[in-house]
Amino acid sequence: MKKFLILTASFGEGHNSAARGVRDGLARVAPTAEVELRDLFAETYEQLNERIRKAYLALINRWPRSWGIVYWWLDRKKDFDKNFARFAQLKNHFAEVLRRFQPDVVISTFPPYPYLLGQISPDKHCQNVVVVTDSITVNAIWYRAPGDYFLLPNDRSATIVRAGGVPAEKIRTFGFPVSPKFADLVPAQSGDGAFTLPSRPCVLYMINAGTRRAPETVAGLLRLNIDLTVTVGRDDKVRRAVESVVGDRNIEIVGWTDQLPRMLRQSHLLIGKAGGATVQETIAAGCPMIINHVVSGQEEGNARLIVETRSGVMAHSPGEVVAQVERAFAGDGKQWRQWATNIAKLSRPRASLDIAQFLLSI
Repeated sequence: MKKFLILTASFGEGHNSAARGVRDGLARVAPTAEVELRDLFAETYEQLNERIRKAYLALINRWPRSWGIVYWWLDRKKDFDKNFARFAQLKNHFAEVLRRFQPDVVISTFPPYPYLLGQISPDKHCQNVVVVTDSITVNAIWYRAPGDYFLLPNDRSATIVRAGGVPAEKIRTFGFPVSPKFADLVPAQSGDGAFTLPSRPCVLYMINAGTRRAPETVAGLLRLNIDLTVTVGRDDKVRRAVESVVGDRNIEIVGWTDQLPRMLRQSHLLIGKAGGATVQETIAAGCPMIINHVVSGQEEGNARLIVETRSGVMAHSPGEVVAQVERAFAGDGKQWRQWATNIAKLSRPRASLDIAQFLLSI
């Protein structure tokens, strides 16, 4: 049975989500396969990695345009190998993992790893597979890597990578590797091929950015004829702020949860930021989206994917969010039905299972 080494990093939700999806897909398709999921950056640099992670999160949440400058600077660089060659300690740790585990396939959801693998093992004793988590605005750091295969989340992203010089035979488009749980669930908004809307549609508001405006957004949504669920993660300050607005009204406030596949499938509309995992999971669930926060760079492509396919809209203020929710469900949900029809065409809830089958075949 083959051995699979999956590599991720803690610098973005998309990287970790994709890595877990690949792991869980392999567990379903090949339960006896040997699989390791590792964050080599965190393992090597520990405290430094945590400081960098916190700085990155502060940058994208407080000064998102500043991260955009860094993102586009990386996109223009052509000497990635020289930069990654400086990570001697990381390379040594990576080499030791390869020597001990001896994987047949290395799957990277974070772009530095394929370069490092090429430096450590130029004779290609294992397959070098790159899982690209960007959509449309695909940073060149992904496709200039020395990969054997590049797995893309959608056709538009595959076109960008092909235009960047990657041969067509190295490109596969399976969709973003969301949790296999999405493939197990039936969308609440479809039945017999027709999209249906109850008298009180279910709206899921995920608060993971723009937290200062969240109470105002919740207050506006409470005035609508909807069933509202709000997720606050592990942020107790945000929970208290939301609870102070809600009062004794009957809505569900959820902390950290592993039930997002079910919650998205049961929702008719998602409100949230254009994070890689968030957008791809709502697509897998066939749940239209109102995007209320975008980080410059990779999230711009995620937002474009929703808007340009008419699977949802952008809303830049609490008032605009509330107005777009009203518009979506007005006139027997005419706008919402259009979004739901379009996002269903993008949905690939079996992506992680299809990727697992492919990895077994190479």
